[in-house]
Amino acid sequence: MNDYIERRRTARLSGWLFLLWIVLGFYDMFFVSPKIFVSGDSVASAQNILKYEFLFRTSIFSGLLTSTLWVLLVWVFYGLFRNVNERYAKLLVASVVVQVPVAFVKAGLSIATVMTLKGDILKSFELAQRQDLAMAFLKINDYSVLALELFWGFWLFPLAILIYQSVFIPRFLGIWLVINGIVYVLLSFTSIVLPEHKDIVFNVGMPAMFGELVLMLWLLIKGTRDKGITSA
Repeated sequence: MNDYIERRRTARLSGWLFLLWIVLGFYDMFFVSPKIFVSGDSVASAQNILKYEFLFRTSIFSGLLTSTLWVLLVWVFYGLFRNVNERYAKLLVASVVVQVPVAFVKAGLSIATVMTLKGDILKSFELAQRQDLAMAFLKINDYSVLALELFWGFWLFPLAILIYQSVFIPRFLGIWLVINGIVYVLLSFTSIVLPEHKDIVFNVGMPAMFGELVLMLWLLIKGTRDKGITSA
């Protein structure tokens, strides 16, 4: 019984971390980006970055917080699943940790964007040149995200296996996460190799991408079921 209570507390903690992680991601995706970036108009986007500089900087900081929460989340997952399959639990941690340096590079490029637009650096450049360079920094950020989508899929595979092998979280969530991970991998592939087909993959795969959200709600509300552990 004590093991069950401890496991349920760990699951609930992972649910809260998962929730904060998702909320911060939504903050940048649905609140900051639509307010600042104008599709096909780099000049307007550059002007909005200066106009909403504080908002843009909060987005940079939230990105760093998101990465920190992700590491904490996967560490809690390791504690929750290591008795299920320690090899896959370690693989889960590794698949997240390798992505963290990219978050710091992205933050650096975003800060450089603000400094370039304000003229704090590259002062000898004309305004139009600084705007072009700043947008180039942001484009690099965008392409790094396209590459990271591959790892957003990869981290779900060991998590899905761990959920499926355990008996305290429904197996259908593990199956859902596998499909969720495949969609991310396909999005990364099409975005880089076949960009004209990215929207098709995104629209078709959208339902599968709610797998992480459903897992978060299960962990937050239910925790774990009162069953034992199967080891592999």
